Amino acid sequence: MAARLTIRDIQKLKDAGERIAMITAYDTVSARLSEAASAPMLLVGDTLGMVVQGHASTIPVTLDQMIYHAEIVTRSTTRALIVGDMPFMTYKIDAEQALTNTARMMQGGRVSAVKLEGGENLAPTIARVVEAGIPVMAHIGLLPQSVNETSGFRVQGNDIDTARQLLRDAAAIQDAGAFAVVLELVPAPLAAIITARLHIPTIGIGAGVGCDGQVQVFHDLLGLFDAFIPKHTRRYADIGGAIQTALKAYVDDVKSSAFPTDANSFGMKDAVLDAVRRSLDADETKPNADS
Repeated sequence: MAARLTIRDIQKLKDAGERIAMITAYDTVSARLSEAASAPMLLVGDTLGMVVQGHASTIPVTLDQMIYHAEIVTRSTTRALIVGDMPFMTYKIDAEQALTNTARMMQGGRVSAVKLEGGENLAPTIARVVEAGIPVMAHIGLLPQSVNETSGFRVQGNDIDTARQLLRDAAAIQDAGAFAVVLELVPAPLAAIITARLHIPTIGIGAGVGCDGQVQVFHDLLGLFDAFIPKHTRRYADIGGAIQTALKAYVDDVKSSAFPTDANSFGMKDAVLDAVRRSLDADETKPNADS
């Protein structure tokens, strides 16, 4: 059995100019299917708050919930490098909090790396976590955990000041030791500049083709989440529609007694059935002790 990929293997993909496809996974089905598609990295994303739990954002997701899903994904795979998202306010207070909680994710979720949202301001924390032996994937641009501050999911870096800040963010998290960085909702030309300036891989989501790789939500790719369709995604199948059609057919078949049929049922030997019926007849003819 091939060994699980490491952060060094991911770096080799960038160095070789090979594009890196990353997919989110939250359970056995999404993990196994994504690994079978040869995705080298799987992200156990806090997007589960939206596509699994039904929240409007990722903010309600807890660390215990993330560890639970991460352990499932890790246990269900053998090859892909698994990255565990650190949820809202589990690493921002100080480095000690970050160390404690990333250690919990590594031990309980059995992941190979963690993902932290933040740039230049988070660089000291990233450095401390990496120093402790925990690989960190950084995340800059649109930060979903800060969606209330940004008043929604908006493109970041489309003016000179915010563009220059993103360049500083990228340099700072690389210097801090992050092995890769997600660029979310960053203008494609700016993402390409950042990618060219960094030696670590950039993983884009809504950041154009100039990144070293891409990450997409499992449910978005397959049409399983219909609350909205982000501009940055592409539906490769309408599995959600097919599932709904199949479930409606099942409900209709149950109502009409078309399911189950003999092919879906289990019989019993005639002699046993006759004995059961005789015992029932005998019970019915016995006098009632209370009468």
